[in-house]
Amino acid sequence: MIPWLPPAPFFPPVSRALAEPNGLLAAGGDLAPERLLAAYRLGIFPWYAAGEPILWWSPDPRMVLFPAEIKVSRSLRRTLRQGQYQVRLDTAFDDVVAACAGTPRDGQAGTWITAEMQAAYRRLHELGHAHSVETWIDGKLAGGLYGVALGRAFYGKSMFTHRSDGSKIALAHLCEHLKRREFGIIDCQMETTHLASLGARPIPRSDFTALLRRIATADFDSPGRWPADAVADAFVKRA
Repeated sequence: MIPWLPPAPFFPPVSRALAEPNGLLAAGGDLAPERLLAAYRLGIFPWYAAGEPILWWSPDPRMVLFPAEIKVSRSLRRTLRQGQYQVRLDTAFDDVVAACAGTPRDGQAGTWITAEMQAAYRRLHELGHAHSVETWIDGKLAGGLYGVALGRAFYGKSMFTHRSDGSKIALAHLCEHLKRREFGIIDCQMETTHLASLGARPIPRSDFTALLRRIATADFDSPGRWPADAVADAFVKRA
């Protein structure tokens, strides 16, 4: 039986997470900013469906992407160098979250990004902890992603695409942005073939949490909105 969380933002040790299903640690609690931030610092995240209690997870192994290890395919690199797009930060957070929740996905009948989840991450964004990376093509939001930044760790939550390579463009620029800010890791949470194709890889949970203890609590990257135009232009071919 998994523990039910008390009112305070307390979590049991991640070593107590169930092996099957992979990483289920606790239930209950709320999505208040204090609890969410405490969870992420420990390598824990919420994931549940509408009508269920809030479920908290810490899978082993953990899928991560080190920003310098992103795999950029030949076709994507050509798209990046052509530069027929804009990448912006934190200019359309609500729209990105809504698109992540509403975009159909293969093998999924619904979304885990419930209205409650959207409101919780909107609050984190208002506090300067959650960020969006947006790909704009022809003046329209074509793809993007959002996540939470703590110290030098970025916890990716979800991505979407409405145009070819829309989310991959955003991820490539996010990696460049994080490298410039000396971030150490992007947490991808669960292992998928799509994430693996982009360079993410599984590492033991013990290694992941040890890394978080070094970088997620560092007094390095203060909360606050990222400047909208602060993305790297490393992919754009210069004249």
